Amino acid sequence: MTELSIERIAIFRALQLGDMLCAVPALRALRRAYPHAHIALIGLPWASSFVERYAPLIDELIVFSGAKGFPEQAETDEHLPGFYEAMRARRFDLAIQLHGSGGVANDIVESFGARLNAGYLKPDEVPRAGTFMPWPDELPEPQRYTALMRKLDIDASDLRLDIPLTDEDIQACDALIDACGIHADKLVLVHPGAQLPSRRWPVERFGEVADALAQAGWQVAVTGSAGEAPLTACVVGGIKSKGIDLTGRTTLGALAALVARAKLLVCNDTGLSHVAAAMRTPSVVIASGNDTRRWAPLDHVRHRVLADWPACRPCSYRECPYEHECATNICLPGVVIAALSQLYSFARQETAPHAPD
Repeated sequence: MTELSIERIAIFRALQLGDMLCAVPALRALRRAYPHAHIALIGLPWASSFVERYAPLIDELIVFSGAKGFPEQAETDEHLPGFYEAMRARRFDLAIQLHGSGGVANDIVESFGARLNAGYLKPDEVPRAGTFMPWPDELPEPQRYTALMRKLDIDASDLRLDIPLTDEDIQACDALIDACGIHADKLVLVHPGAQLPSRRWPVERFGEVADALAQAGWQVAVTGSAGEAPLTACVVGGIKSKGIDLTGRTTLGALAALVARAKLLVCNDTGLSHVAAAMRTPSVVIASGNDTRRWAPLDHVRHRVLADWPACRPCSYRECPYEHECATNICLPGVVIAALSQLYSFARQETAPHAPD
């Protein structure tokens, strides 16, 4: 497969922010391999902002029409025939199924009518024409997608996550710091939200962690979307000294810039944990429900992941039908100790003299 033969590439990945950030190393490798190709992302409507931010990697967003079995949108096949017709008219040279393990996702990508297809196969899935590989279930999330790049003979050794910041992002972050009286040298961010309730550590415990960190002399700011206000209000209310409520006050870029300046992030295993990984900000991640082998940041020193493993884990439930042991078994003192350990460890690294080159 040579660069000259690939001029139009479609990538199917209709997922949310954290999932998209984990695909950045693969997207970066693909762009390096095909610097002059037109690369289109078939994704969710929100991803217009992702494509704008990663314009060097992706040229266009094509909004996926939705399908049964894809819960990120209305689960209906009603619009698929027209969507496939429009995709076939684009005459893609290469369509890459970067959405997941295979099955229906492969059927969708094959319906684009591209000259070449690539993707993953489930263990019991019949072989398909093109460049396909078994779903690498044992690998962390970013490496699952760089593995497919290597299958396509693309160098994908750079596993860094990154979030490019614009001047507007930095200016918005500066304005927020000034307006809220934030001291970046003491700033700890606490983020109690997650898309699925089953992925959330008890919010009252986040409030107690925030209070303990504030009592230890750190400035605590609580982040979340406007829709997460009940969660963030509970955390802010748990801080006996003054906490800073940033609910609904940050764009993705401004939040990423603020994360970059913070000394620590304490959060659930959600998209913001990948933002911390991209900005190289130390974190403590309370991971409930999912597979930490898959979703934990690759740097296990800078990012401490706390998890418990009852027999029902990993799960795909929106709300836990049991006692939510994977969350409640993570004790409050353990999270506080992990947070303080990260703060003092990385504060020492920042102030230690550098060894001579």
